[in-house]
Amino acid sequence: MTRSIGADEQERELIQLYCPYCRHTDSRVLDSRVADDGLSIRRRRQCPVCERRFTTVELMQLNVVKRSGVVEPFDRAKVIDGVRAACKGRPVSDADLNRLGQQVEETLRATGSCDVPSEDVGVAILRPLSELDAIAYLRFASVYKHWQTLDDFCEEIARLRPAGDTPSGVAEPTAE
Repeated sequence: MTRSIGADEQERELIQLYCPYCRHTDSRVLDSRVADDGLSIRRRRQCPVCERRFTTVELMQLNVVKRSGVVEPFDRAKVIDGVRAACKGRPVSDADLNRLGQQVEETLRATGSCDVPSEDVGVAILRPLSELDAIAYLRFASVYKHWQTLDDFCEEIARLRPAGDTPSGVAEPTAE
């Protein structure tokens, strides 16, 4: 048997590991290395019964804890689908969305925690999305941050705009 990688011993779950050749439930670890991505561990194993060798890759289970307390596995596709809606009609490719999904997952895994609040997922989306497309960012942020007024948009646009840059053809509002 082997354990999934987890931050807290109580949260670790026992997983039955079988030899892929003879289905025996025990194996001996010959070598362990961190994979190139730094997010998983590659183990070279040998079965004591058939003596054949095989490789396993262990990846930390990443869970999202919703506001309601419900815990579900992190799903990169769900992140991409949510951002895709904000990118509708924008010049953002599927490759861009996949890269953003990967960045979000890497950011969340870098925290070292197995359970991440759903709010942290939204925050992890905002930075790479703002770099990808400002309009898509404003669309996503308006829903995520629950903006209620036009001032909410204006404040965020001002924050995104470089200092001294004013919109072309639009006069600065004046106080009367």
